[in-house]
Amino acid sequence: MPDSGAMTTLAESIASLRSRIAAAARDAGRDPAAVTLVAVSKVQPEERVEAALAAGQRVFGENRVQEAQGRWGERRAAWPELQLRLIGPLQTNKAKDAVRLFDVIETVDRPKLARSLAEAMAATGRRPDCLIQVNTGEEPQKAGVTPRETEALYRLCAEECGLPVRGLMCIPPVEEPPALHFALLADLAGRLGLPVLSMGMSDDFETAVRYGATHVRVGTALFGTRVAPQPTVA
Repeated sequence: MPDSGAMTTLAESIASLRSRIAAAARDAGRDPAAVTLVAVSKVQPEERVEAALAAGQRVFGENRVQEAQGRWGERRAAWPELQLRLIGPLQTNKAKDAVRLFDVIETVDRPKLARSLAEAMAATGRRPDCLIQVNTGEEPQKAGVTPRETEALYRLCAEECGLPVRGLMCIPPVEEPPALHFALLADLAGRLGLPVLSMGMSDDFETAVRYGATHVRVGTALFGTRVAPQPTVA
């Protein structure tokens, strides 16, 4: 169980973030209830995750399937209202595990993965919502489909593969103003009639809300600095 100090700190962080999200939404003429805070729990100690749960947080984002299985597998029964979102790159050989565990897969970015997810959904009977990850900055080192290829991938996902695609996700380049990328993602989603926009992180989520984000992915501003895994001593 988390200590009372950790619970208080996490509760205060969550309350502050929700207040800032609500203010940004109101400034943009939006309903604050239309924006969901996604707590990015990757590489966080168990006591911080427990403190976030105790503070009422129920939507979490994870980057790796295996780490998420270890963290959330047994917690599902205790927290039936929990929503898990995969926000990191997904390998096709992990598609079935991802479909079994996650409620939303935000990182569909290529036809091969879309087809693997369709097969996994058919095999497991689970149909988590999907988002297409768009590489708005067209950075070669980053996952995601290019903006000009987004519609074609969406059509393949929805029409050929039958995936439940609900929206788009992006991670803007660090060195560029994020507003340009959020505006681009919102425009792409609008053209496709997709209601969900996962965009904005610890440093820019208020800007993302102003541009229409429905989900903001916050890690450091909620949990504090990530704790790196300790090396195993032989």
